[in-house]
Amino acid sequence: MADFDLTQHPHRRFNPLTGEWVLVSPHRSQRPWQGQQEAPDVEQRPAYDPGCYLCPGNTRANGAVNPDYAGTFVFDNDFAALLPDTPAGQVNVGGLLRAEAESGVGRVICFSPRHDLTLPEMSPEAIRGVVDVWAAQYQELGARPDINYVQIFENKGQVMGCSNPHPHGQIWAQRTVPTEPAKETAQQLAYFQEHGRSLLTDYLQLELERQERVILANEHWVAVVPYWAVWPFETLLVPRRHVQDVTQLTDAEKDAFADALRRLTTRYDNLFQTSFPYSAGLHQRPTDGQQHPEWHLHMHFYPPLLRSATVRKFMVGYEMLGNPQRDITPEAAAQRLRELSDTHYKLARQ
Repeated sequence: MADFDLTQHPHRRFNPLTGEWVLVSPHRSQRPWQGQQEAPDVEQRPAYDPGCYLCPGNTRANGAVNPDYAGTFVFDNDFAALLPDTPAGQVNVGGLLRAEAESGVGRVICFSPRHDLTLPEMSPEAIRGVVDVWAAQYQELGARPDINYVQIFENKGQVMGCSNPHPHGQIWAQRTVPTEPAKETAQQLAYFQEHGRSLLTDYLQLELERQERVILANEHWVAVVPYWAVWPFETLLVPRRHVQDVTQLTDAEKDAFADALRRLTTRYDNLFQTSFPYSAGLHQRPTDGQQHPEWHLHMHFYPPLLRSATVRKFMVGYEMLGNPQRDITPEAAAQRLRELSDTHYKLARQ
């Protein structure tokens, strides 16, 4: 029999951050980018939309009026999934029918007053303003005794359930640590206790040595398609220095974070010459009063597109009943993203 080959043979890959596995079937997609092609995205939105709930000076659905903001703008979500005044309580019937009250805060962060921009089209200075807001919000909300985790994230694109195209993200801060960060806490803690170093410190060193899945890097940050990626063009953005949360970044590291965000999201848009949809978010230490030296700040990007601007991957069948599966190897996806330009395709047309 032939020797086992990751590029040819079905195999499982382990995600050390969650303790879970993904099935990789490279033999099913020998030419991963063949198939239909679309014309480049030519959608044009106005810089200001009088009907947008998030544009400066406009009235939101609840009657509140946005200020005439010039940079970022943060407000309590008018339709938050979590409420700070939820009364305490729980249900437990035979240990099988269980529920408990969950309190928290939901906020919206408008990245820019411009309705027609997304992160890759914003200036590095403007993106740095977003990073500063992330740090300030994490610090403010995390200091509250009723908040033990602050989840900062962005849903971009209608396919990701985003109902408003104005550039914005959200914060859900809550009493308990959600499932995914809880898994990462347990896995990182076990690794730190065994090795005395953060899991992502060692993982990043391996990726930089091998250069198989690295997409881009600057002095302080590295973007990779993780070895265990589930989504076709999933990426992980990691600071070179082991820090637990975004407030610990130096000014130079925040500038580099903004640079990496712009370059990575530009590559996403350039891949299929469309405003590339994704869900992305920061994972950082819980705000439960513990130091959590095991935690290493990072940012996940989960985009659904597979072969073109309209052909996307679905999590169905085996993936819902068994575990996640992918055809395109992370190495092939990384090569494709790595070879793309740092110049946004809209600017390249000019």
